[in-house]
Amino acid sequence: MSSVFETQKTIREILVKVLDNNSLEQLNKIPSGFKNNLIWNVAHCIASQQILVYKLSGLPLHVSDEFIGKYSKGTKPEADVTKEEVDEIRNLLISTLQQTEDDFKNNVFTNYNQYKTSMGFDLTNVQEALDFVSYHEGIHSGIIMSIKKFI
Repeated sequence: MSSVFETQKTIREILVKVLDNNSLEQLNKIPSGFKNNLIWNVAHCIASQQILVYKLSGLPLHVSDEFIGKYSKGTKPEADVTKEEVDEIRNLLISTLQQTEDDFKNNVFTNYNQYKTSMGFDLTNVQEALDFVSYHEGIHSGIIMSIKKFI
């Protein structure tokens, strides 16, 4: 199991660097031809992980309902984020993954509500959800790299 968390740590470290190495203006810019921006993609990874791992396990999320409302599937940036919001997202990148790893080690995930992703993956347990999260965050890391070429 440690490999899935190592993969996710690496992805999250890449996402932290995106936040640290781009200005607030760059993080908020939506290039022509794109529906969202760098910061939305980073925050979307957090929101999706919380929904796929915690919500579908019937457990409380470690982010606010407002956060989920802004960054879950089907949303798009409605306003520029502030420096304080970027700082919160940066902290959540690290804290939510650490919490998930701790909870997994402590066998917190005892139930899971089966879910078919929009990409056609059938998730039947938390292990499959964690595997999918790695895939999903990899996709959004690629989108982020594409956006960076245009900002």
